[in-house]
Amino acid sequence: MQNFQNQTVLVTGHTGFKGSWLSVWLTHLGAKVIALSDEVPTKPAHYELIKNVITDEYRIDVRDSKTVYEIINNIKPNFIFHLAAQPIVLESYRDPLNTFNTNTIGTANVLDALRQINHKCTAVIVTSDKCYDNVEWTRGYNEMDRLGGKDPYSGSKGAAELVIRSYVHSFFNRPESNVRLGVGRAGNVIGGGDWAPFRIVPDCVRSWSKKNEKAELRNPHSTRPWQHVLEPLSGYITLAVF
Repeated sequence: MQNFQNQTVLVTGHTGFKGSWLSVWLTHLGAKVIALSDEVPTKPAHYELIKNVITDEYRIDVRDSKTVYEIINNIKPNFIFHLAAQPIVLESYRDPLNTFNTNTIGTANVLDALRQINHKCTAVIVTSDKCYDNVEWTRGYNEMDRLGGKDPYSGSKGAAELVIRSYVHSFFNRPESNVRLGVGRAGNVIGGGDWAPFRIVPDCVRSWSKKNEKAELRNPHSTRPWQHVLEPLSGYITLAVF
């Protein structure tokens, strides 16, 4: 795939599980990866193993709209992959306001920066399959299903989808727009390097690595759409060049 060769690509949330893997993949495709994140969310972290592939990085909070715009305007990326988020459902119960600010307002900040740029850019905004109203269907959800969110995390992703739709129809659907935009929604992602709390696979690994400690399944009857990390990343990359 030659689309990313010698292209400047901004990845937000690069210190996270999916963001770190995406940074590696884009580098192998020849991209100059510039990255934006406020902190390293876990210890250990996959990011610590791959950080040398990143050309430059900024440690800023995606909720800082002024700085987000300044970075995007200054580096003029050809592509943006927006993954920065508060991704843990249980954490969203503990601090719902931070979850909404990061996942909804943070997305709005990236979109508003794109609204103001004067160069051509393709952006992939990553939300979640949790943005849909969960009515316990056995089939997968699709574009025609109702947005919802019974917990703060899901609600923040549903709200982000409404923000995205508003910006697309108000600003990016115009012929003169410099922005091409797509949205990627993934389910539960697993793979090497995920050390986030309150996730089944990392929790099991942590438990099994300790003598006589049993893994706890908090919701053993829930159905989860498992994906290996490279599957949604392949979708995001394909969406960017489609």
